[in-house]
Amino acid sequence: MPKLSSAVPKYRKHKPSGQAVVTLGGRDHYLGPHSSKSSIALYDRLVAEYLATGRRTTAQEAGNEAITVTELIAAFWKHAQKYYRKNGKPTSELHIIKMAVKVLKEFYGREAAADFGPLKLKACREAMIGKAYSRTTVNSLVSRIKNVFRWGVAEQLVPATLITALDAVKNLQPGRTTAKESEGVKPVPVEVVDQTVRHLSPIVGAMVRFQLATGCRPAEVCQIRPMDIDRTGPIWEYRPPDHKLAHKNKTRVIFIGPAGQEIIGPYIDRDPSKYCFSPKESAAAVRELRMSKRVTPLHHGNRAGTNRKAKPQRHPGDRFTSCSYARAITRACEVAFPPPKELKGDALKKWIKANRWSPNQLRHTAATAIRQQFGLEAASIMLGHSSLTTTLIYAEANAAKARQVAEVMG
Repeated sequence: MPKLSSAVPKYRKHKPSGQAVVTLGGRDHYLGPHSSKSSIALYDRLVAEYLATGRRTTAQEAGNEAITVTELIAAFWKHAQKYYRKNGKPTSELHIIKMAVKVLKEFYGREAAADFGPLKLKACREAMIGKAYSRTTVNSLVSRIKNVFRWGVAEQLVPATLITALDAVKNLQPGRTTAKESEGVKPVPVEVVDQTVRHLSPIVGAMVRFQLATGCRPAEVCQIRPMDIDRTGPIWEYRPPDHKLAHKNKTRVIFIGPAGQEIIGPYIDRDPSKYCFSPKESAAAVRELRMSKRVTPLHHGNRAGTNRKAKPQRHPGDRFTSCSYARAITRACEVAFPPPKELKGDALKKWIKANRWSPNQLRHTAATAIRQQFGLEAASIMLGHSSLTTTLIYAEANAAKARQVAEVMG
């Protein structure tokens, strides 16, 4: 017989005693006289709590020893796989959680979760520093470990006092730790962007220029559809159907001025529900461009299309993703900025890191330009930030203005 994992535990009668009984997690719970209102009410409460915790009883209810850290992680992981989803797909948060609990499990997996404390959390943090993680990454992973135990408190798997003790461990501060500092995302010079665009397909090049004109996120430029753009006014308003802060009920409006309208204009005349920037169209445009540059006469050599793979593993989709968009830019950078032949090993990696850029840097470039011309508040509005502090991360300070002040005052 298959295990009925979705069945609701039954309200039964224990004949020898005449009491009502229900079995939860392998343990019988006696509820009082069978068919009495109090026994039915107790049954409803116990079953509701059992189902709410994913058919799991707490260590105290089961009468077993306290759960181990590994068991707590396993229970939290089941919750995380259901909770951290967006549009039916897992989010990147799951990858970060995996990184965090890996260290936790290696160090204290077999110990009781209730015995975990601030000193053990600090030991995990030191191990992360030893793995050469940056300070901000270490702080991020430590916060995920805290979240595992915070969830355990809410599920009555660990004592409530535990999370208070763990919260006493503060984040690592700049200059007061041996953890390395991350370089952060820097704006990419417009000249570098222009040189890269020459090696992109016309459609991906338009996506890059649209990002620069509006300061939108890579994911937002990938999902533009005509139906999402309000074109009734002189300044168009693009409302992405999905964005980074949608789960917090935040609205996102991207304002498209004349420059952005000119860029996206050729791609709007289509089915309103279709994506403006299509990988299929981009691939077709690249083939047409190559065909236009063909030197060999058509009646000689390979006929157009005969040298394609018969059964390719991947086909162009209806829309770009953030990853496919970034890959296209990386490949264009490889052509636009080939590394010197004499560089090898770490020197080559360092050179590549300094001479490649990603779509996220375009947002920083746009933020810096907006801040220099219109101020920090305008940059915050255009980028869709709820805090000026966040905008400061994206918008570089205007050094030119500081030099003008120094020239007059100094």
